[in-house]
Amino acid sequence: MMLIGIDPHKSTHTATAVDPGTNRDQASIRIDGTLQEYQRMLDWARQWPQRRWAVENARGLGHHLTSWLLARGEQVVDVPPSATARVRQLSRGAGRKNDRIDAAAAACVAAVQGDARPVQPETSTDALALLDERRSNLAQARVRAVNQLHALLRALLPGGAPRDLSAAKAEQLLETVVPVGPAETTRHALAADLITEVRTWDVKLKDNAKAMAALVAESGSRLSDTPGIAAITAARLLGRTGNPTRFPTASAFAQYAGTAPIEIASAGRAHHRLSRRGDRQLNAALHTVAITQIRMPDTRGHAYFQAKIAEGKTPREAQRCLKRRLADHVWRTMVADERRRTRTTGPGGQPGATTASSAAGPTPTADSSDKSLPG
Repeated sequence: MMLIGIDPHKSTHTATAVDPGTNRDQASIRIDGTLQEYQRMLDWARQWPQRRWAVENARGLGHHLTSWLLARGEQVVDVPPSATARVRQLSRGAGRKNDRIDAAAAACVAAVQGDARPVQPETSTDALALLDERRSNLAQARVRAVNQLHALLRALLPGGAPRDLSAAKAEQLLETVVPVGPAETTRHALAADLITEVRTWDVKLKDNAKAMAALVAESGSRLSDTPGIAAITAARLLGRTGNPTRFPTASAFAQYAGTAPIEIASAGRAHHRLSRRGDRQLNAALHTVAITQIRMPDTRGHAYFQAKIAEGKTPREAQRCLKRRLADHVWRTMVADERRRTRTTGPGGQPGATTASSAAGPTPTADSSDKSLPG
C-alpha cells in the first residue's frame, strides 16, 4: 500500500507518495486549495490502487481536505506536527524543512504507526455539535434582545415589565402606551422592532430543537430514556462528547466532563476538592440532569440523593456525588449505543473501551463514586 503524506497550508497543499517498504519518495504534487485541485490530486493518486493518506494536522489546517477525502471513501490518518518535526530531526539534512519534506515526513510517521491516528467520517454527532453551538448563539441573541426590550419598557411603563417577558406579553404592554414626544415615540418604535426580533429568535430556537430531536432519534441514542434527559440535553451530551469510545473508562469521561474531584493534600492528610477543569458545557448538561432528577421523587437519582443526605452529606455534596454517578451512566449508555451502531453499520470507533461498572440504570450505584465527595 502506498502512503501519501500531505502538508496542508491555507492556500496550497503538497502531497508526497512514499513507499512504506523503503521509505523512499516516489512522487509529489502541489495543488491550490480549491475543489478542482482536490480532484486533480485524487486523480493523480489513483495510479496507486492501494493507498492511504497521512495528513499533517488533519483536525486543523487539513480538516477540509480530510473531510473531502473521507467523503470519497479514502483512508486517512492524522499525523500531529510534532511527530513530523521529530522525523525531520532524525533524518538526514539537519532538520531542514520544506513542504515536500513535511509531506514525506507525515507519510513516514504513518508508515511506522508511531503517532498516526485513523480519522473517521463525520457523523450525526458532529451535526449535533453544530446545532448545539448554533442554539447557544441563538439563546444569547434572544437574551440580549429581551434585555434591551426591558430597558425600553422600563422607560415607557411605570415599574417596567415583568422579569419573565415573552414577545406576546411585551406586545400587550406596548399597546397600552401612547407615546408623547420624540423620545417616547422612538422608544416605542425600537421596542416594537425588538419584539419582532424576539419572535424571530423564538421561531429559530424551535426549529433548532426540532432538528436536534430528529438527529437524536436518527442516531438511535437511548439517552432520552433516562429521566431528566430530553432531546436538547441528549443532543448536547452527544455533541460535546463525540465518539464515547475514545474514553477508555468511565473515570476518564468524568474527568473530561469535570465531574471527577481532584485529590489534594492539606495539613498532612489527603482529601478532595471540586474540579474546575473539563468541558464546562458538558458539565452544565450533567448538572441540569442531576437537578431535574432530584426534583422528581420517582427517580433513582432522587432516592440516591436522599440516601446521601441521610448519611450526613450536605445537599451540595450529595448533588456532586449524583453528578458523578450520572456521568458514569451517560458514558456507559453512549458506549453501548456506539457499539450497537457499529455492529449495524460497520466500524466507526476506537476499540478497547470497557463498560464494566455498576448496575445499569438512570443512576448507577458503584462504590467508587463515593470518592467524589469533596472532603
